[in-house]
Amino acid sequence: MRKKIEKTKNLTSFDEHLTKRYGKMRTKKRTEFEIKAKAFAIGEIIKEERKLSHMTQEQLAEKTGTRKSFISRIENGHSDIQLSTLYRLLEIGLGKTVSLTIS
Repeated sequence: MRKKIEKTKNLTSFDEHLTKRYGKMRTKKRTEFEIKAKAFAIGEIIKEERKLSHMTQEQLAEKTGTRKSFISRIENGHSDIQLSTLYRLLEIGLGKTVSLTIS
C-alpha cells in the first residue's frame, strides 16, 4: 500500500502540466493555448454532430454555402470560426440549437 501512495505523490495534474508548459492562467502564452484548444473542441463538436446527422462534409458545406475544405479546416481545428459561421453550421446546417455561456 505504501508504494502506491508514493507513486501518486509524483503525479502531475493536467492543470499543473499546462501551467508548467504554457504558464499561469490569463498569461499571453496560456491564453493562446486555451484559444487553440477551444477551437479544436468546437471542431470536434461540429464533426460529431455532422456524423450523427449522417452528413458528409460536402453536404454540410452545400447546405450552409461554404466549401468542403472550410468544413475540414474547422473540424480539424485549423481555422478560426466566426460566431455567425458557427451558428450557420450548427443551426442551419445541422438543425441544432446553440447556446453560449460565459463564466
